[in-house]
Amino acid sequence: MKRLFLSSLAMVAILATSCSSDDDAPTSKPDEPVKDGVIASQDDPDLDVAALKGDITSNITLVASKEWTLTGALAVKDGATLTIEAGTTIKATAGGTNVYIVVEQGGKIMADGTATAPIKITSAAGNPRAGDWGGLLINGKAPISGGGTSTTEVLPLQYGGTEATDNSGVLNYVVVEYTGARINGEKEFNGITLYGVGSGTKISNIAALYGDDDAIEFFGGTVDVTNALMVDARDDLFDWTQGWTGKGSNWYGLRTADFTAISEDPRGIEGDGNLDGNSPADTGQSNVTIDKLTLVNAGTIQFADMIKIRRGSNATITNALVALVGGDATASDFVDLTDKRGYASNDISITVTGANIDITDIKQDATEEGTDIPANTGTVTATAGTTGGADSSVFTWTGFSGFPTIE
Repeated sequence: MKRLFLSSLAMVAILATSCSSDDDAPTSKPDEPVKDGVIASQDDPDLDVAALKGDITSNITLVASKEWTLTGALAVKDGATLTIEAGTTIKATAGGTNVYIVVEQGGKIMADGTATAPIKITSAAGNPRAGDWGGLLINGKAPISGGGTSTTEVLPLQYGGTEATDNSGVLNYVVVEYTGARINGEKEFNGITLYGVGSGTKISNIAALYGDDDAIEFFGGTVDVTNALMVDARDDLFDWTQGWTGKGSNWYGLRTADFTAISEDPRGIEGDGNLDGNSPADTGQSNVTIDKLTLVNAGTIQFADMIKIRRGSNATITNALVALVGGDATASDFVDLTDKRGYASNDISITVTGANIDITDIKQDATEEGTDIPANTGTVTATAGTTGGADSSVFTWTGFSGFPTIE
């Protein structure tokens, strides 16, 4: 009975409180912020450290003091800028094709790291693997072969145009890892994909490691890339197509001894003049200049070609070194300038040193492809040795230390 009496008193107190003045009444808890998939300001609830995704429509900064988790598509829209501070780490959930970062035409990315504080975009998985997430894509307004615009391979987004000096921002001291999620057998993400990116964009000191398709691919555009390290891509280390006319300097591509992923035709370089060889009459075919290039296969999986340039592409490559390292490393071809859909430009010029590879294995003859295409008459100057190539010491900032000894 005593307990009942006390409970009754408590009820009276509660009722009295509820009947007090409005000034004393408790306020209700405000509703939690509602996400709408759009990041419109720095304090927008969609700018979520633990669940980063959505359409960026204004100037947004990812600060280095926080570790960001990318859980879906992050798209920088026309007129917006995504700034990523030096030293920032972004970890992508292993969500496959639904997790990626894309800069759309008119948008910008300012990812300006430093050698002591690089920017890293990697997998969040405890046991990371190639293909855990999509990758980094930039869409610009620079020309592509045939003129006009086109739609990206993996997303319904436009690229190309007439603005050769288009500016999509800065990539400097940036590493991407475990990219290359596959949509199907014909469509897949790369580590870094540059669609019609213009020369106003500054790209230097980049690395794409352990991807499930190409490490880096250019679809047209005029952008230059300096100091690029590409390691253990399942397909090509460097790939260009559709009229890329930029310059490359100090490129190092490597397949390490313990990387055993198999694809149909992995290459050190795969360079096309027009998209898939379907438009040989297009104006504005690829015309590339590369100085200081190293391509190494140290793995047990055979490369189809160390250098494959075809389908109308022109290239001037100087100070190149191509090497096989280890007794099991092989390549079908040293240099191949032939293809059933069109050979490389007859103006092509390649100066290359070969280490532990047959430097006479240079394919320019029409009979190699069994077609009536005239033989390629470009210039390939090959010597045996270990000199030349890229300076691997500039990639210390990446943390990668598996550069093989070439001898």
